[in-house]
This record gives sequence, structure tokens and C-alpha cells, in this order.
Amino acid sequence: INAEYMGDAQKGKKAPKVAPKSGKKADTKGSKEKVVAKKEKKPQGPSEALFQSRPKNFSIGNDLPHKMDLTRFVKWPKYVVRQRQKRILLKRLKVPPAINQFHVPAGVHIRNELLKFALKYKPEDKLEKKKRLRKDAEAKLKDPKAPATTKRPQVYSGIQRVTRVIETKRAKLVLIAHDVDPLEVVIFLPALCRKMVRLPSLFSLQEIPYAIVKDKSLLGKLVNRKTCACIAFTQLNPQDKPAFDKLVESVKKTFNDRFDDIKRKWGGM
Repeated sequence: INAEYMGDAQKGKKAPKVAPKSGKKADTKGSKEKVVAKKEKKPQGPSEALFQSRPKNFSIGNDLPHKMDLTRFVKWPKYVVRQRQKRILLKRLKVPPAINQFHVPAGVHIRNELLKFALKYKPEDKLEKKKRLRKDAEAKLKDPKAPATTKRPQVYSGIQRVTRVIETKRAKLVLIAHDVDPLEVVIFLPALCRKMVRLPSLFSLQEIPYAIVKDKSLLGKLVNRKTCACIAFTQLNPQDKPAFDKLVESVKKTFNDRFDDIKRKWGGM
């Protein structure tokens, strides 16, 4: 083949293509070819899964889409927007100490003890007053000289009455709500409880225990109203004095004794 190719190449002819040699040798004995039987595939029946996947179609008129958080798309009422903006501003601006002290109310334990004690001095409601006056009227019919029944000791409520009680030194404990709006209504009460009072010969501190508690709705329940800015204790039953003294001591440690530190502590940023 090489000689023929060399001769054809000299004459300018192309050499014929030669098939490549196969690696297997031909079977000269003429034996039968081995046929490998292919494994037959079993026909697939219905799926044996317990739950079959059913993809949903969310196009118009078909499956309903999943619930989404649409908070960003809600048009909130103006009062909600204002209170959220106020909350952000109070975090980003420097808050003066007189306002910041209302952001740090009394602890849960002290608050619960104070409210539990104040329930004993809850003002009488309309029904109780009606019963008391009816008893007085019946007693007057039997004896015209019969004395009228006196009211049981109860707390004073309302900014005007509480301020008057503090100025006349009749208040023994003052509770102030931390979330009064506008805050200017009660912002002066802590300073008033620590007011300098001029006596004939010297200056003395008028120490009236006060506490800032959560919140105006809880104080309102004590006086049969929806909300209340502040309440004051003036009269006490003799059997309640030991428990009251313990409460006053804990309140003084939390607020009155720390008054100088509180009035120097700024809030916000």
C-alpha cells in the first residue's frame, strides 16, 4: 500500500482511504454470536405516594394567592401616625430630665403593691352613695337628732384637687401616671412634692412621697373613671399604717432620695 501510495503521490493522484484496523479479531471458526439479552423494564404503575403534589395556578379566576403582610400599604389613622412619629423623635432627640423621668416609672412589684393598697381606699360609686344616704334618711325619720354617717377614707383624684392637697400639706403619698397627654398637666408635680417651704425662721424641705407609675388607665379604675392623671392619699385607717409605712419607705428610696440624680439625667440619644 505504501508503495502504491508513493507511486500515486508522484503521479499527483490521491491515495484511497483505508479503514482503520479494529481491535477485535474476526471469528474464523464460524461460531454463533453471543446475544446478550437486555433486561426488560417493568411498566410504571400509578405513584404510590400518600400525598400527591398539586401545583397551584395563581392566574385570574383560579387559586387565591397567599396572605401577605400589607402593613406598608395600609393608610393608618392620623393619631396612630402621630404617636409613632413621636416615639421615633423621643429616641432621636435629647430629652430634658423633667420629661425623661416620666419614661422611667416604678417597677412592676412596687406598682402592684401600691395599686393593691389603693383598692382599699377606692371612692364610693353612685350605688354605694345612694345606700349611705338612704340609711341616713331612715335614721333621721326615727330620730331627728341622729348624726349623719361619715365617709370612709378615700383617695383624692384629679390634678386640681391633688395640687391643693399637696400645697396644704395634707397629702401623704402621691401617685402620678407616666403617660398623661399633654405632659404639662403633671410635669410640675414631682418638683412640687419636693418644694422649698418658707417657715418663720428657716427653710425646710416639704417631703411628700411621690411615685410615677404605669398607667393612667389603671389609676382611672381606682377612681371609677376611664383614666386619671394622679391620685393622693390623705387619710388612713389605723390598721393599715404599718403596711403604708413600708410602701412609703420603698417609694422614697426609688424617687425622693434620687431626686437630685433624676433631675440631671437626660434621655433620648
